Amino acid sequence: MAAKLKLLAETTASVEEIAQILRAEHSDPFHILGMHLVEVQGRAAVAIRAFLPRTHDAWVVRGSNMDSIVPLQRVHADGFFEAVFPGEQAMFPYRLRTDYAGQTEFEDPYRFPVVLSDFDLYLLGEGTYYKTYEKLGAHIVEIAGVRGVSFAVWAPNAKRVSVVGNFNYWDGRRHPMRIRGATGVWEIFIPGLREGEIYKFEIKGRHRSYLGLKADPYGFYSEHRPKTASIVYDLDRYPWNDQTWMAERAARQGLRTPISVYEVHLGSWRRSPEEGHGVLCYRELAVQLAEYLGRMGFTHVELMPVTEHPLDESWGYQTTGYFAATSRYGTPDDFMYFVDYMHQHGIGVILDWVPAHFPSDAHGLAFFDGTYLYEHADPRMREHPDWHTRIFNYGRTEVRSFLWASGLFWLEKYHIDGLRVDAVASMLYLDYSRKAGEWVPNAFGGNENLAAISFIKRFNELTHEHHPGTLTIAEESTSWPMVSRPTYVGGLGFSLKWNLGWMHDMLQYFSVDPIFRRYHHSNLTFSLLYAFNENFMLVLSHDEVVHGKRSLLAKMPGDYWQQFANLRALYAFLYAHPGKKMLFMGAELGQWIEWDSARSLDWNLLDYEPHRKLNDLVVQLNHLQRAERALYEIDFEYTGFEWIDFHDADHSVIAFLRKGQTPGDHIVVVCNFTPEPHYGYRVGVPDNRFYREILNTDDVKFGGGGVTNGTGRQAIPMAWQNQPCHVELTLPPLGVVYLKPEG
Repeated sequence: MAAKLKLLAETTASVEEIAQILRAEHSDPFHILGMHLVEVQGRAAVAIRAFLPRTHDAWVVRGSNMDSIVPLQRVHADGFFEAVFPGEQAMFPYRLRTDYAGQTEFEDPYRFPVVLSDFDLYLLGEGTYYKTYEKLGAHIVEIAGVRGVSFAVWAPNAKRVSVVGNFNYWDGRRHPMRIRGATGVWEIFIPGLREGEIYKFEIKGRHRSYLGLKADPYGFYSEHRPKTASIVYDLDRYPWNDQTWMAERAARQGLRTPISVYEVHLGSWRRSPEEGHGVLCYRELAVQLAEYLGRMGFTHVELMPVTEHPLDESWGYQTTGYFAATSRYGTPDDFMYFVDYMHQHGIGVILDWVPAHFPSDAHGLAFFDGTYLYEHADPRMREHPDWHTRIFNYGRTEVRSFLWASGLFWLEKYHIDGLRVDAVASMLYLDYSRKAGEWVPNAFGGNENLAAISFIKRFNELTHEHHPGTLTIAEESTSWPMVSRPTYVGGLGFSLKWNLGWMHDMLQYFSVDPIFRRYHHSNLTFSLLYAFNENFMLVLSHDEVVHGKRSLLAKMPGDYWQQFANLRALYAFLYAHPGKKMLFMGAELGQWIEWDSARSLDWNLLDYEPHRKLNDLVVQLNHLQRAERALYEIDFEYTGFEWIDFHDADHSVIAFLRKGQTPGDHIVVVCNFTPEPHYGYRVGVPDNRFYREILNTDDVKFGGGGVTNGTGRQAIPMAWQNQPCHVELTLPPLGVVYLKPEG
């Protein structure tokens, strides 16, 4: 094209470079556009060049007072202009003026220096800049006294990258970026742009057929679905008021503290009947949810992903915006308000985070620069067979840095208190959900994903180093060892691990008719064989109440009364078992139907006594967990638990002790998982004291039949079940009893 290029006037620029600008293929447009020292007929001069499509006339407005106007000469009909200033030997300030869409005057982006320093680029390339979100993406800055927005994006295999938006009519020729050496980072400062500008990156690949229009991987805010552009946003102006919480957080979230988590999907927890049952915004949710959690006694809320995602039905687990709080519920400031409000009301916020995979949506990370950049090039490693999503290439330095920065970003900018990492098992195993021949072994011939393991370990180290007192929680569904052990002893470094085995065993057990439970007694006891191998969180999560699995209440066998009694017993056993606790929203209401992300929970159920009293039981369980050290202080060591009796399979009865650190501080827990009450049932106890009944799930105030032990029972100094004393109890049908010694 350069040889045939028809110029309208002489120019100091290279014809080939002009052709590249016209084709929007120049990798360093700053080399030709903007102000340059040149030589004209042997004399020094200054040349100012601009590419202004659809412009008929243009001028240079020069001088510190902008009091001199010089016409730009049209060099090419498509809008390439140049003005030459003979005799000038130094750069000078100037602006451009055009007649396009009315006469407008603006700063020339191509007269400004680089934004990223060589040291920035070195750290980015090395992978040791853990706050890459401070350099990449869009940032409101001031350069040479001019305010505007700097843009930077990693696209090493692109032929050209441009910023496009309403401000340049989505024309990729107008603001091409420059590549910074071998780093693969492209950048530009566009003066005059402000917060709220909508933008994307237009990427031309080295193969002429590829032209991608991509949302910013580091974008802080996105358009409301189904639109997908990024929005310039300032994250640094929110006035936080959670200083007390932040100062106390480490003490509140230690392994010897009470932690009970309420898992929430913000779009369906509660909806607004005044607005056609539309979703509530972050600020509305903050007030209503904090009040509810305060009444219920939960210590934390865990949010299913609020990172930006295109499809509601993915519940956020197919993320496109790893640095953007979804615009479904408001702005980034609104989400900061949500977290701040929770903290001011004593509630920690845990965020679901998904570094395992990402969707293949055209505007997202997939095939980002015309190559498989964030994902694997090898098709055997590229796509997740279960979810048809792309798998991150953890062996690539820039990808690891991107994900580390994302995790740290939420802790830093949004004061998030913990990250629950989704689908860890799918990261650890190369053959996860794959048949023989469909996966690539590691360098040693094994199925372990060595790059992912290294990534996870470093993620946990960085999290605990930069934000001590925060939690990292693994959803890991296999028997991978030492998930919640420090990396310096060979562990993965998570604070806690979801106990999915316990959840599976319990739901299987409770779904069986009580007459057959004697044959499944090991479901109750098996978890104690491994309970202290990890720091476990016991969960009854959203995954168990969707896709035909039925709600927790609907899983319970028996008649209406027995279903509620079974569920009360399950919850009481959950809170008595070693480990931190988590309930998915609606479990505390006794939802009859499965969770539906497109509608609100059935809050009207609280108008009915059985549901309201079940809700009261959860309040009491949370209260007891906070009040009784024996129920939380030693969750992860065998010294905090002792079997009294686990042999009575014929009656489906178990009894055990939960112990605190102080000698003599213990609670006796007795469970009867049949609908038959037992009278005069002997249970061994450690002390000859009065054992007060502090919880009975058959209490009428919880919807039970009132089969209780009154205020409690005096111990009898006669050995029983390897204990020096015993009490004779009335065991309620499908009931759980907590007893605490007095004196």
